[in-house]
Amino acid sequence: MLSFLLRLRTRAQSLFRLSEAHTMLVWAVVVGVLGAFATVAFRHAIEVIQWIFTGQTGSFVAMAHALPWTIRIWLPAAGGLIAGGFLIIARRSADKQSSSDYMEAISIGDGVVPVWQSVWRSVSSLFTIGCGGSIGREGPMVQLAALAGSVVGRWVHFEPTRLRLLVACGAAAGITSAYSAPIAGAFFVTEIVLGSIAMENFGPVVVSSVVANIIMREFSGYKPPYEMPVFPAVAGPEVLLFVALGFLCGFVAPQFLHLIEASRARFQRLPLPLPVRLALGGLVVGIISVWTPEVWGNGYSVVNAILHSPWTWTALVVVLVCKIVATAATVGSGAVGGVFTPTLFVGATLGSLFGLLVHVWWPHGTSGAFAYAMVGMGAFLAGATQAPLMAILMIFEMTLSYQVVLPLMLSCVVAYFVARAINKTSMYEITLRRHADEQERVRLRSAQVSELVRPADTVVRLDASVQDMTRVFLEYPVKYLYVTDDEDYFRGVVALKDIASDLLERRDTSARTAADYLQPEFAVLTPDMPIGVALQRFLAFQGERLPVVASTGHPTLVGAVYKTSLLDAYRRMNPAM
Repeated sequence: MLSFLLRLRTRAQSLFRLSEAHTMLVWAVVVGVLGAFATVAFRHAIEVIQWIFTGQTGSFVAMAHALPWTIRIWLPAAGGLIAGGFLIIARRSADKQSSSDYMEAISIGDGVVPVWQSVWRSVSSLFTIGCGGSIGREGPMVQLAALAGSVVGRWVHFEPTRLRLLVACGAAAGITSAYSAPIAGAFFVTEIVLGSIAMENFGPVVVSSVVANIIMREFSGYKPPYEMPVFPAVAGPEVLLFVALGFLCGFVAPQFLHLIEASRARFQRLPLPLPVRLALGGLVVGIISVWTPEVWGNGYSVVNAILHSPWTWTALVVVLVCKIVATAATVGSGAVGGVFTPTLFVGATLGSLFGLLVHVWWPHGTSGAFAYAMVGMGAFLAGATQAPLMAILMIFEMTLSYQVVLPLMLSCVVAYFVARAINKTSMYEITLRRHADEQERVRLRSAQVSELVRPADTVVRLDASVQDMTRVFLEYPVKYLYVTDDEDYFRGVVALKDIASDLLERRDTSARTAADYLQPEFAVLTPDMPIGVALQRFLAFQGERLPVVASTGHPTLVGAVYKTSLLDAYRRMNPAM
C-alpha cells in the first residue's frame, strides 16, 4: 500500500508536471479536508457523551442549569476519573522517540505525531469536556487535525521538512474549524508554531485553512462559536480607553497563566493516582457549578450572553472569578484540552467589566460594554499567547468590521508588550523557547571572543627542546604549539610538520630549540574582538584553533578559541544556517 502511494505520487508529479511547491498545495487540500472531518467527528463525539450522561445535548451551561445540583457535583468528577484512566493508557502507548504534542513535532521534531497516543489523549479529553470540565475543546481538535496531516505525510513517504509542513497544515485546519477563522488559523500556526511567515510554508497552510473552512460551512447546523454584534464607531478620545484596556489585559494575562501553572504544580505534588487527581479537579468544578453553572464547558454561551445582553458588575465578577478557578482546577489536575477558549472567556469578561467602569465615569462618551468585551478578547489573547497579529486577525475575522481594527490593534499590541515586560510567559511553551532563542541570538551578536576562550594547554617556551615539543605533540593532537617568552608574551608557533620533517630525515636536532622553528607571523585574536571578526580570521586559517592574546600592544597569551565553538555560536546567532 505504501509503495503504491509513493509510486502514485511520483507518477502524478511527472504526468501533470507539478513542482514540489505545487504538490504541497495539493496535499494541503487533502489535509484541510481531513482536518475538518476530524473536528466534526470530535464535536459529534462530545454530543454523544453529553447524551449518554445527561440525556440532552447542546450548551453545557444550559445542561448544567437543567440538572439537579447533586449531578452537577459528581458528573465532572466522574468524567475526570474516566479521563484519567485513558491518559494512563495513552502514557503506556507513548513512543519515547516522539512527542504527542503537534507543536514540538512541527518546530523541533521530524513531523511524526504518534497515532495511538494522540487518539487515547483525545478520548480522555472527550470525557473531560463532555462531562462539563472547564476547558476548551480546540486542543484535541487541533491535535487530531495535525495527526491527520502527519499520517498522510507518512503514507506518501514525505521527508521530515515537508512532513512538518503537512502537520502545520493540519493544525491550521483544526483552528479554522474550531473558530471559523481561516486567516487567524493560518497565522496561529505561522506566528506561534513556525515562528516566521515564509511563503513556501505560508501558502500551503493558508490553502489548508481555507479548505477546512469551506468544508465546515457545508455541514448543516454549523455556525461560528461567537455571534459578534456590530462594533460601534469609536471617537478619538475613547481610543485611549482601549489603550488602557490593553494595559489591564497585558497585566492580568501573565497572572492567569501563573495561576494555572501553580495549580498544575500543586496537583502534581498530591500523592494520588492520575485518575483521582483529574477527578479531584472535576469535583472542584462540580462544587462551584452548584452556585455558578456558567463554569461548565468552554464558555461559548456565556461569552455570547455577555456580548448581547446587559450584565451587572457583580455578576461579571462572580462568573470571572469562578471560571478562572474552575479552569485552573481542570487544567492543573492534568486534563487534556485547550486553554485558548477559556482565555477568550476571561478577556471578554474582563473587557466587559472595564466597559461598565468607564461608562460610569464617562457615560456619554463611551461605547457599550460589549465593545470593550470584544476588544478585551483579543487583547487578553495577545498577552497570553505572545502572538498579537494572530489575536488581531481572529477578532477581526469574527466581527468582519473595520471599525474594530484601530482600537483592537492598539489594545493587542499594548497588551503584548506589557505582558512581555512583566514576565516572559506564554500559553505555549514553544513560544517561550523561541523567545529564549531570540534573546540568545541578540546576546551573541554583541558577544566577544572572551566568552569562548579556553585554556591553551600546548604552550612551550622559546628554549624548549625538540624532545619536549615532541612529547607535547604526542599528548595533544594539534598542528601547532604556542611559544611564549619569559614574560608570557606570545612570540609565534612551532608547526608539527617542521619538526616531523627533521625527525624523518634523521637530522641532528639535539641542539635545536623552539626558537629555531618559530613562525612569528601568525594570526591571533583578542578578548574584545567581536565573534564575526574572529570568524573572518578563521576563514583565512586552516587550523582548528587560534591563540588569544591580551592585546596587540601587550601580547600576553590568555588562551585559545576553537573553531567548533565559534561556529556553534555563529549558528545560534544565525539559525538559517
